[in-house]
Amino acid sequence: MTTKTILKSSVIALSLLATSVMAAVSPDEAAKLGTSLTPLGAEKAGNADGSIPAWTGGLKPGAAPVDANGFLGNPFESDKPLFTITKDNVAQYKDKLTPGQQALFQRYPDTYKIPVYPTRRSAAAPQKVYDAAKKSALTTEPVNDGNGLKNFDQSHYYAFPIPKNGVEVVWNHETRYKGTNYRQVIAQATPQANGTFTVVEMEMRVAFPEQMTDVPADKGANFLFYATQTVVAPARLAGNVTLVHETIDQVKEPRLAWAYNAGQRRVRRAPQVAYDGPGTAADGLRVADNADMYNGAPDRYDWKLVGKKELYIPYNNYKLWSPSLKYADIIKPGHINQDLTRYELHRVWEVEGTVKPGERHIYAKRHMYFDEDTWQLVEVDHYDGRGQLWRVGEGFQVLDYQQGSSTYAAQSLYDLIAGRYSVLGLMNESKRSTEYGKAYTMKDFTPAALRNAGIR
Repeated sequence: MTTKTILKSSVIALSLLATSVMAAVSPDEAAKLGTSLTPLGAEKAGNADGSIPAWTGGLKPGAAPVDANGFLGNPFESDKPLFTITKDNVAQYKDKLTPGQQALFQRYPDTYKIPVYPTRRSAAAPQKVYDAAKKSALTTEPVNDGNGLKNFDQSHYYAFPIPKNGVEVVWNHETRYKGTNYRQVIAQATPQANGTFTVVEMEMRVAFPEQMTDVPADKGANFLFYATQTVVAPARLAGNVTLVHETIDQVKEPRLAWAYNAGQRRVRRAPQVAYDGPGTAADGLRVADNADMYNGAPDRYDWKLVGKKELYIPYNNYKLWSPSLKYADIIKPGHINQDLTRYELHRVWEVEGTVKPGERHIYAKRHMYFDEDTWQLVEVDHYDGRGQLWRVGEGFQVLDYQQGSSTYAAQSLYDLIAGRYSVLGLMNESKRSTEYGKAYTMKDFTPAALRNAGIR
């Protein structure tokens, strides 16, 4: 065989290898969705000792009473903790705790605890979402080194329900089903070390291109959602508005963001609303891509798929979500009130993100843990440039069983060095729960609309 022939054969082999790496899954693999796997790609079977049961369909609409303001009742209200992990027995359970959780026991030995309840595989979604996930499995491919998606549109959801690498798991979190267009008022607090805090209230409006009638197909092709965030309290911050047009491939087309400053009465482009830019009114305790536990472009990290494991993670936190609670019941010195939380044993995907050479981010490494049933990110350990564990994120999962979408009762981010934390997404004192089915148009998400949204 000539050298030319060998080189030609090598090129063909490499091309085939690249194609196999980038291709969507085969029809045989996709057929596992809804059979041996759940429709969203989790293992349908339970674990060997039965502590994780089999998935049997999850919660359905009407699983518990819904009050007049739309707040969902707790379908597991009668459940009692199986046991509680404390500083005295944490060593017994460390194989099912993240390094960050173990660090919280060391940082707050007298107050931090993990109440463990029976595992309820409550995850469920509408049939149209299951159908979309199967279509994604057959057609969606990563492009630009995994930083974008090919053959994916916003009505698909769950880009890679049978993932082959770390960035595909991250994309499942980013493309998970979040319900229909919605409006909600959420609260954030960044308590001092002694527990004193000021609540910042923000009105969120979120719309998805496939649910809007006036988004041209070519314009919406690279967009996941449109969102505005308006600060409504306290008075000194009220009227400040942020607008985001969230793109899919943010290397090809960066996230578009604008900010309206009520004091200056000016609308400006806001490129800092991304990566490690400062989080809104967070007192420096979180950055832009900490929202939703993680969001935005994945291009600054190399993503390694470590594998699956069983962990005690925040799950079915309906008690923490209850409108009967006041924010003062939840927000305590050092960490939120762990007596109000619920943890369960679930399988998670572990992904390690390391900042690429030549890129920068205040978090040099992230260890991320995604619930296998919902693809929602529930635990994140953030490391600084020295390799020191710095911040620990916990997402207190709940299923909105009326919508069939997984969300958070709260998102906490603990700074182990400062001894402070931020908590985001509380709704307990809101007048209404999330309002879905909003008929938004593109006119609601233009820079010109920011000034009107921010009038105090």
